[in-house]
Amino acid sequence: MQIYSPEQKVNHPFYESKKVHVYLKRDDMIHPFISGNKWRKLKYNLQKAQQENKSTLVTFGGAWSNHLLATACAGATFQFKTIGFVRGEEISNPVLNMCKLFGMQLRFVSREEYKDKFQLFEQLENKEEYFFIDEGGASLEATYGCKELVDELKDEYDHIFCAAGTGTTAAGIAQGISDCNLNTQLHVIPVLKKGGFILDEIAKFNSPTNQIHLHLDYHFGGYAKVKPELIAFVKTYVKSTGIMIEPTYTGKAMYALQDLIEKDYFPKGSRILFIHTGGLTGLLGQLEKFN
Repeated sequence: MQIYSPEQKVNHPFYESKKVHVYLKRDDMIHPFISGNKWRKLKYNLQKAQQENKSTLVTFGGAWSNHLLATACAGATFQFKTIGFVRGEEISNPVLNMCKLFGMQLRFVSREEYKDKFQLFEQLENKEEYFFIDEGGASLEATYGCKELVDELKDEYDHIFCAAGTGTTAAGIAQGISDCNLNTQLHVIPVLKKGGFILDEIAKFNSPTNQIHLHLDYHFGGYAKVKPELIAFVKTYVKSTGIMIEPTYTGKAMYALQDLIEKDYFPKGSRILFIHTGGLTGLLGQLEKFN
């Protein structure tokens, strides 16, 4: 699948007034369903599954999971069957319906059962035909795909910003920065409470952490939690830039960037690259909050 992810300067009076230059890496434009970092994290997992002659991808996620949808579409695209274990009670929603349309077999499991994903996988019959992909695509192979983001950059930046759920994307970017011998500082915004563990997760992938800055105060109550000021920010940002973001990942990270710029965290003249990690179908579960 061919990558299209341009670097786009965001011209905004606020950035101009603060004398910083903000750019977006438009990973949201890679694919409508295998979107953003989801493609990057799946790419080498798919290659490994093909090399091992596996017929079925087995993965995990919540009821509004962008990763489940991306895996379902990738399976249909590259001729894999797909099974998705869904955390929680059986429900129907637009994201899960699209997963089924792409041919994914959904299996709803209790939150308690979901805690042991390897056990769920081991219970499958004929599992020698199946390929395990962890929640969110987290794996060493996923970091290889995310590392390529840095190789693609046409310019150098003082700072790179990205949201984090598992830390896999950040681990890949950190490795890319190191491999290219860049002085770029990587700013990581955990989107869930007590996100300090993200640094440990990055280290597990043997990625360097010396150029990483974690900003832990922008989770707005936890994963997929929002507050009125976040919703207001997302609405204003989208309306003033024409760039769609959502409140679970990109909205929180962009809010953090805006807040840090407001506080003069960055020296004047700084060149800042924000990684738009896609996942815009997540908006479907939050739209009522924008009314």
